[in-house]
Amino acid sequence: QVQLVESGGGLVQPGGSLRLSCAASGFISGMYAMSWYRQAPGKERELVAQITTAGGTITYGSSVKGRFTISRDNFKNTVYLQMNSLKPEDTGVFFCRANWATGTEYWGQGTQVTVSS
Repeated sequence: QVQLVESGGGLVQPGGSLRLSCAASGFISGMYAMSWYRQAPGKERELVAQITTAGGTITYGSSVKGRFTISRDNFKNTVYLQMNSLKPEDTGVFFCRANWATGTEYWGQGTQVTVSS
Protein backbone atom coordinates (compact mmCIF):
# COMPACT_ATOMS: atom_id res chain seq x y z
CA GLN A 1 0.00 0.00 0.00
CA VAL A 2 1.13 3.55 -0.77
CA GLN A 3 0.05 6.76 0.89
CA LEU A 4 0.23 10.17 -0.77
CA VAL A 5 -0.20 13.27 1.38
CA GLU A 6 -0.59 16.63 -0.33
CA SER A 7 -0.12 20.02 1.27
CA GLY A 8 0.29 23.66 0.34
CA GLY A 9 -3.07 24.60 -1.14
CA GLY A 10 -4.98 27.72 -0.22
CA LEU A 11 -6.39 31.02 -1.38
CA VAL A 12 -4.20 33.31 -3.45
CA GLN A 13 -4.77 36.43 -5.52
CA PRO A 14 -4.34 36.41 -9.31
CA GLY A 15 -0.68 36.73 -10.17
CA GLY A 16 0.38 35.13 -6.91
CA SER A 17 2.29 31.94 -6.18
CA LEU A 18 1.81 28.73 -4.26
CA ARG A 19 3.95 25.66 -3.70
CA LEU A 20 2.34 22.25 -3.37
CA SER A 21 4.02 19.22 -1.85
CA CYS A 22 3.20 15.53 -2.10
CA ALA A 23 4.94 13.07 0.17
CA ALA A 24 4.82 9.37 -0.68
CA SER A 25 5.22 6.60 1.86
CA GLY A 26 4.74 2.86 2.00
CA PHE A 27 5.79 0.36 -0.65
CA ILE A 28 7.07 2.77 -3.30
CA SER A 29 9.83 0.64 -4.77
CA GLY A 30 9.89 0.72 -8.56
CA MET A 31 7.60 3.72 -8.86
CA TYR A 32 7.68 5.07 -12.42
CA ALA A 33 6.44 8.64 -11.99
CA MET A 34 4.64 11.15 -9.81
CA SER A 35 2.22 13.64 -11.22
CA TRP A 36 -0.09 16.51 -10.36
CA TYR A 37 -3.61 16.66 -11.74
CA ARG A 38 -6.19 19.43 -11.43
CA GLN A 39 -9.94 19.13 -11.31
CA ALA A 40 -11.85 22.36 -11.78
CA PRO A 41 -15.50 22.60 -10.75
CA GLY A 42 -17.68 20.77 -13.26
CA LYS A 43 -14.71 19.61 -15.32
CA GLU A 44 -12.73 16.42 -15.73
CA ARG A 45 -9.42 15.85 -14.00
CA GLU A 46 -6.51 16.97 -16.20
CA LEU A 47 -2.77 16.48 -16.11
CA VAL A 48 -0.83 19.47 -14.82
CA ALA A 49 2.68 18.05 -14.64
CA GLN A 50 4.51 14.73 -14.40
CA ILE A 51 8.06 13.80 -13.47
CA THR A 52 9.57 10.35 -13.80
CA THR A 53 11.41 8.87 -10.86
CA ALA A 54 14.48 7.51 -12.60
CA GLY A 55 15.36 9.93 -15.39
CA GLY A 56 13.51 13.01 -14.25
CA THR A 57 11.66 13.38 -17.55
CA ILE A 58 9.08 16.17 -17.19
CA THR A 59 5.79 16.74 -18.95
CA TYR A 60 3.53 19.78 -18.51
CA GLY A 61 -0.05 20.43 -19.46
CA SER A 62 -0.30 23.12 -22.12
CA SER A 63 -2.16 25.57 -19.87
CA VAL A 64 0.61 25.71 -17.26
CA LYS A 65 3.79 25.69 -19.35
CA GLY A 66 6.09 28.53 -18.37
CA ARG A 67 4.22 29.18 -15.13
CA PHE A 68 4.43 25.95 -13.15
CA THR A 69 7.52 23.92 -12.24
CA ILE A 70 7.52 20.33 -10.99
CA SER A 71 10.48 18.95 -9.07
CA ARG A 72 11.27 15.98 -6.89
CA ASP A 73 13.37 14.96 -3.92
CA ASN A 74 13.92 11.23 -4.22
CA PHE A 75 15.48 11.01 -0.76
CA LYS A 76 12.33 12.44 0.78
CA ASN A 77 10.03 10.67 -1.71
CA THR A 78 8.40 14.03 -2.25
CA VAL A 79 7.31 15.88 -5.36
CA TYR A 80 6.71 19.62 -5.49
CA LEU A 81 4.70 21.90 -7.74
CA GLN A 82 5.76 25.54 -7.79
CA MET A 83 2.91 27.57 -9.24
CA ASN A 84 3.60 31.15 -10.34
CA SER A 85 1.48 33.75 -12.13
CA LEU A 86 -1.66 32.03 -10.95
CA LYS A 87 -4.90 32.74 -12.79
CA PRO A 88 -8.53 32.33 -11.69
CA GLU A 89 -8.85 29.44 -14.14
CA ASP A 90 -6.19 27.56 -12.16
CA THR A 91 -8.75 27.16 -9.37
CA GLY A 92 -9.54 23.58 -8.50
CA VAL A 93 -8.58 20.58 -6.45
CA PHE A 94 -5.02 19.44 -7.10
CA PHE A 95 -4.37 15.72 -6.78
CA CYS A 96 -1.06 13.91 -6.53
CA ARG A 97 -0.71 10.61 -8.38
CA ALA A 98 1.97 7.92 -8.25
CA ASN A 99 2.10 5.22 -10.89
CA TRP A 100 4.08 2.15 -11.86
CA ALA A 101 4.78 0.63 -15.28
CA THR A 102 2.53 -2.30 -14.30
CA GLY A 103 -0.48 0.01 -14.31
CA THR A 104 -0.74 0.31 -10.55
CA GLU A 105 -1.58 3.81 -9.40
CA TYR A 106 -2.40 5.65 -6.21
CA TRP A 107 -4.00 9.04 -5.66
CA GLY A 108 -3.84 11.51 -2.85
CA GLN A 109 -6.88 13.10 -1.24
CA GLY A 110 -6.37 16.40 -3.02
CA THR A 111 -5.69 19.95 -1.92
CA GLN A 112 -7.84 22.95 -2.81
CA VAL A 113 -6.33 25.87 -4.70
CA THR A 114 -8.45 28.97 -5.13
CA VAL A 115 -7.26 31.93 -7.19
CA SER A 116 -9.46 34.92 -6.54
CA SER A 117 -9.26 38.58 -5.68
